[in-house]
Amino acid sequence: MTRCPECDAELDLDEDEVEEGEILSCPECDAELEVTQTHPVHLIVISEDEDEEEEEEEAEEESSAEEEEEEEEAE
Repeated sequence: MTRCPECDAELDLDEDEVEEGEILSCPECDAELEVTQTHPVHLIVISEDEDEEEEEEEAEEESSAEEEEEEEEAE
């Protein structure tokens, strides 16, 4: 039996029905879980903090590109 790494709830997952990289949701705590191994099934919690960090990095890259364009136009 596989357990949710976030809330320790039992998850009824069959090794043959999941794939590595698949994203699942815990029915108890709604945590997003990624399958990192299938034999036996191993799950990790996908941190919302990581998603927020990626969004911040993308926003910074976009603002940097906009600043460069403005500088080029000013010349």
